Amino acid sequence: MADNLGARIRAARVSRGLSLRSVAQSLGVSASLVSQVEIGKTQPSVSTLYAIANHLGVSLDELVGGAVSAAPADTPAEATVSAIQRGAENPAIEMENGVRWERLAGQPGGPADALLVTYQPGASSSIEGKLMRHAGVEYAYLLEGALTLQLEFDTHVLRAGDSLHFDSTRPHLFSNRGDEPARGVWFVVGRRQHHQEMPLAPGGHRADSGGQSAGGPASAVDVLRAMEGLANPAAR
Repeated sequence: MADNLGARIRAARVSRGLSLRSVAQSLGVSASLVSQVEIGKTQPSVSTLYAIANHLGVSLDELVGGAVSAAPADTPAEATVSAIQRGAENPAIEMENGVRWERLAGQPGGPADALLVTYQPGASSSIEGKLMRHAGVEYAYLLEGALTLQLEFDTHVLRAGDSLHFDSTRPHLFSNRGDEPARGVWFVVGRRQHHQEMPLAPGGHRADSGGQSAGGPASAVDVLRAMEGLANPAAR
């Protein structure tokens, strides 16, 4: 899977006319690291993969699951995607330092990246221990184990049954400091749309933003509240 991931990253970079050097400079890493990721000789960390996806303007499901055959122009997009995805068919990637992502069922290029994420003991979202940030809003539910979240200056320990939600532009770091794997379901909402709407800073880089753009999709909480309002007109 590492070879396929690298090939997809290279295809996305080449299709945008970007050189290895320019991408590496924008990400703040060496050109040799990007090259090694593209040819499958090394695996990126979570933070590096997010940075690559954001810079190239591609969704995580495109990188994890690969390209989807184009449908005829008059065919609704949802008609080309099966409603069911078996667990044995989950596209998966093993990243640096013991982090595994499995792409769950969803509409390719849709508003959310749905992932089953596993952190092995000692694993973290950044092998350098640096906090990362990316566009979108992050939701997660921990199924098993314990996972430490450093969110800006606060540290939280999540255990099975706990859930989280935060604006992913806030600096954060996940790490498993226990001796058992930590596994949970993640949804990153609006990451791709938000990235595409962020203005270009000098030099062609995407400028950071303190929150989700007004044109981004509603959060899951907003959707649930709207549904409650429809079910109970008297509450409106």
